[in-house]
Amino acid sequence: MARAVPAVFGSVFHPEMPVLAYENQAWQAVRWQSAQDLSLAPGAHALHYGSECFEGLKAFRQADGKIVLFRPQANIARMQQSARLLYLPVPETDAFLQALTGLVARAAESVPDAPASLYLRPTLIGTDPVIGKAGAPSESALLYILASPVGDYFQTGSPMKLLVETEHMRCAPHMGRIKCGGNYASALPWVLKAKAEHGAHQVLFCPNGDVQETGASNFALIHGNEIITKPLTDEFLHGVTRDSVLTIARDLGYTVSERPFSVAELKAAVEDGAEAILTGTAAVISPVTSFVIDGQEITVRSQERGTAIRKAVTDIQYGLAEDRHGWLVPVVG
Repeated sequence: MARAVPAVFGSVFHPEMPVLAYENQAWQAVRWQSAQDLSLAPGAHALHYGSECFEGLKAFRQADGKIVLFRPQANIARMQQSARLLYLPVPETDAFLQALTGLVARAAESVPDAPASLYLRPTLIGTDPVIGKAGAPSESALLYILASPVGDYFQTGSPMKLLVETEHMRCAPHMGRIKCGGNYASALPWVLKAKAEHGAHQVLFCPNGDVQETGASNFALIHGNEIITKPLTDEFLHGVTRDSVLTIARDLGYTVSERPFSVAELKAAVEDGAEAILTGTAAVISPVTSFVIDGQEITVRSQERGTAIRKAVTDIQYGLAEDRHGWLVPVVG
């Protein structure tokens, strides 16, 4: 029997969540509590000085009924990197993974059938209740994980218009590879402006003409048999989905070029028939349908290749293709 999912992405949560506390210089054993509320001191460091980061990953119900997590170790490693860069206590790998798998096991009946999934949101926050620590890190922390059944975020044919922004940055350059809420808030004024003035769905940040990413997704061009995307630097998020897409693209015979490229090259490539894609956990790949560059809308003529690469990734997630890279972690089934 098909399992219903909420109409609004990420709006309904499994009633339980695991919580791991870092106290007295050590990570404590996991405790399970209601996901409806969280007790936090009003002076908590995260609320005043932004000491927080998060992750997003999914569990999938496969064709044979088994439930798997997709690349959880990669998300754990990225959160550990974010924690180090924010001077937060670094979560322990084994306890983190056990909390993830334990949550999915408890929420097994909530894992939807394909093409939906169970979205997981680990969040790490600094909890020192001291507002005088503006220039010092939090020595205590909480790691908690929400689980939310979500529908298929990808819709073939849905428009995805991007405004190319060459003046403003998504966030402070040295913060780009940290997955923290402040970076999303930093991008929001330009995203809302683009929607109001151009009907754009997202902003592609290209400071000084250097093509980077949107406010919520990594970006790549597919020009013939070549995929072009920015190399890994501190300025943008090192996406797990980005890495998965590039790996599968290589398997399919694409040449992957991780290098800087300009808005001028982007415009010329699209006019020459190139495809453009956004990558991220929610949709895997969202094909771009048009760009607004210097006030001119340029149509992307095809979404065929990006859609095919997306299918190759989702076939692995749903057990319809072999997991040649060891990405799937079985949970139940």
